[in-house]
Amino acid sequence: MYSDLESDYINPIELCSRINKLIGPEAILHAIISLLFLINGYWFVFILNAPILFFNINKYYNKLQMLDATEIFRTLGKHKRESFLKLGFYLFMFFFYLYRMIMALIDEESSP
Repeated sequence: MYSDLESDYINPIELCSRINKLIGPEAILHAIISLLFLINGYWFVFILNAPILFFNINKYYNKLQMLDATEIFRTLGKHKRESFLKLGFYLFMFFFYLYRMIMALIDEESSP
């Protein structure tokens, strides 16, 4: 959506309203999953998720989570970089979880 804004296919108000709807659920879902890892004792996986968890908590604490349509063009580069980093993190974690699931299934199958 950021590239649509740069190409002038979408206006800043519409972009901010669409993205602001997704920011809260993404942060809440990530916090719940991280909390479940902590409760169940998956320390390594919790530590992998901790940077994004603390980043989201810091954004909410400082009230920086919502995008402002009047400031979006000045902060567009920062938001794009943040989105790509989160995308890379979630993609890495998806394949990590998939690997761990397959290894758990193989271990369960091989045990008597």
